Amino acid sequence: GASAKTFEWRSNVLNRLQSKYGSLYRQDNVILSGTHTHSGPGGYFQYTVFVIASEGFSNRTFEYMVTGIVKSIEMAHKNMKPGKIFINKGNVEGVQINRSPSSYLWNPPSERARYSSNTDKEMIILKMVDLNGVDLGLISWFAIHPVSMNNTNHLVNSDNMGYASYLFEQEKNKGYLPGQGPYVAAFASSNLGDVSPNILGPRCVNTGDSCDNANSSCPIGGSSMCIAMGPGHDMFNSTQIIGGIIYQRAKELYASASQELTGPLAAAHQWVNMSNVTVWLNSTHTAQTCKPALGYSFAAGTIDGFGSLNFTQGTTVGDPFWDTLRDQLLGKPSEEIKRCHKPKPILLHTGELTKPHPWHPDIVDVQMITVGSLAIIAIPGEFTTMSGRRLREAVQAEFATYGMQNMTAVISGLCNVYTHYITTFEEYQAQRYEAASTIYGPHTLSAYIQLFRALAKAIATDTVANLSRGPEPPYFKQLIASLIPNVVDRAPLGRNFGDVLQPAKPTYRVGEVAEVIFVGANPKNSAENQTHQTFLTVEKYEATSATWRIVHNDASWETRFYWHKGLLGHSNATIQWHIPGTAQPGIYRMKYFGHHRKQDFLKPAVILPFESTSSAFEVVTS
Repeated sequence: GASAKTFEWRSNVLNRLQSKYGSLYRQDNVILSGTHTHSGPGGYFQYTVFVIASEGFSNRTFEYMVTGIVKSIEMAHKNMKPGKIFINKGNVEGVQINRSPSSYLWNPPSERARYSSNTDKEMIILKMVDLNGVDLGLISWFAIHPVSMNNTNHLVNSDNMGYASYLFEQEKNKGYLPGQGPYVAAFASSNLGDVSPNILGPRCVNTGDSCDNANSSCPIGGSSMCIAMGPGHDMFNSTQIIGGIIYQRAKELYASASQELTGPLAAAHQWVNMSNVTVWLNSTHTAQTCKPALGYSFAAGTIDGFGSLNFTQGTTVGDPFWDTLRDQLLGKPSEEIKRCHKPKPILLHTGELTKPHPWHPDIVDVQMITVGSLAIIAIPGEFTTMSGRRLREAVQAEFATYGMQNMTAVISGLCNVYTHYITTFEEYQAQRYEAASTIYGPHTLSAYIQLFRALAKAIATDTVANLSRGPEPPYFKQLIASLIPNVVDRAPLGRNFGDVLQPAKPTYRVGEVAEVIFVGANPKNSAENQTHQTFLTVEKYEATSATWRIVHNDASWETRFYWHKGLLGHSNATIQWHIPGTAQPGIYRMKYFGHHRKQDFLKPAVILPFESTSSAFEVVTS
């Protein structure tokens, strides 16, 4: 789905880098790739479809993201040192299913016969070490949707790929809290368009029967009852199981990586108007991409998260009710856009909607970076399994034609700008969710293949300087303001922010949950005033030094932070520590770090930090 994984901040990031480093970091050699979660804050992408989905544009979320990205690049720049890169590849078993298998079957039998599976199981890893062999970091590419956490979840988290990254970094950064320490393990997305981690497959929640049909629909309750289940007893456990297997495999590939990547670096980038690309199908026939539009099945969602209205997947005809409603609210789609997108019935003709701003991007980034024999293809969306296979093959063939044999091509997903999904021409005919979300029409994949082949040729023939920059994307000044107003925080009469409303119990056993409820304030304030780096800590008393040592923060898997909004600026914050079996017995406490918004009559609002500590409690083993 179109969730928190999209970047209009790229231009913002590049501007800030340019003012600091001149022409060192540029349009062509900086890729922003979403590791991809569906459990992040929204409202930071400028095109209207996404702004509506997240109830308005949130400038403070946007600022926070941009600042954080720039800061991470500055840290990496400061820590740069000579080193070596090793590459390794291997399959990961037991973590994926294809969530649109009926669409995959529309691909030609001769093509399908070349592959043993309807998902790509190969993980590619890069291991980075300094000249003394000291570990610096890893990048892993693997095709899987981070939707082990389902859409009932309201906690910000990084899902299965983030959990793999968390485990790898915890192992390498011994003694550091999550998010701290020198070692970086990046688990990047790939051609995951039709790949789900919910490996028990789609079942009807009410009956338990399989609903693995072309419409992902149940006899009673329709598509909203058809949900794919992960392997765990709940979504947290599923995330840990899937993320744990991905981490384990990356660790093995990392340990055995011996093939060094050597050779020159090259980079190429172009902007392209994706709503108007002429695609050469062969030497005599051409086809066109279309202005963006979303089909009916987009609203149906997937087996990993259904839509909230009564739509089903695999819909190839419109519905008079929704068509009329859309025509009244937004105007009719033109005959031209309807014809171009066939057989997709158009639900939202976003490419023809420009108020208050374009609803979808027309101008899209295509970008490629090569490191020796590795080509990293930066795609602005989510390619399905077969789409990714066709693109990699085409890029490798293009390199070979111009003298660069045996290139490894890896797809890096969700880069630079978000354009939903990209299916093959054949999968498009089935019009399931991924096809309905292929916004530039049936020839979208062919257009990207043509564009990326041109980048590969330019790199191979050393003619990148002759590539046209393409049309500059728009930058919108006045975005739809957030529909969520900034409210002044209030504490109940006679109480202060951070006061304990429900204290900790004096004793907990390992395996139990320690919980404390505080008088809270809106956590979004913490994006503006960054006095505190975490919402919470769990601290252990060290008797020898008579000090409290921080053992967990809000990024720790064992801790959870809930914010419950009341009326008129009142709210509570609940902090939980799910005490692991590995916790050492002893005396502990929890702390809450917040910021509250205060506004005196006729004065500008200010955001003030506060902190609060629970009473101490004991953790015992049995």
